[in-house]
Amino acid sequence: MLEREGGLKRLRLVVTGRVQGVGFRYFAYQYAVEKGLTGRAFNRPDGAVEIEVQGPLEVVEGFVMIVRRGPDLAAVEAVETETLQWNTGEDSFKFF
Repeated sequence: MLEREGGLKRLRLVVTGRVQGVGFRYFAYQYAVEKGLTGRAFNRPDGAVEIEVQGPLEVVEGFVMIVRRGPDLAAVEAVETETLQWNTGEDSFKFF
């Protein structure tokens, strides 16, 4: 994972497995808000959940670890990550 100057990072995660209809987006939202991260999470038509998240490097890496586990009803098969450009105008985490 690449680090942005100042120890900040933005990632896109694509989570596959049984991740829709099991509270996955809300699970990600709760953790992100609790840790002060910004971004968004949404269901994709292909059955995956896509998440963009940004914040301090260590906190984002902790978020990725939590996402790999998922909520109790989920069965995460894979998490693909991609480093994105920092979004300076983002101030909250949303899920839809």
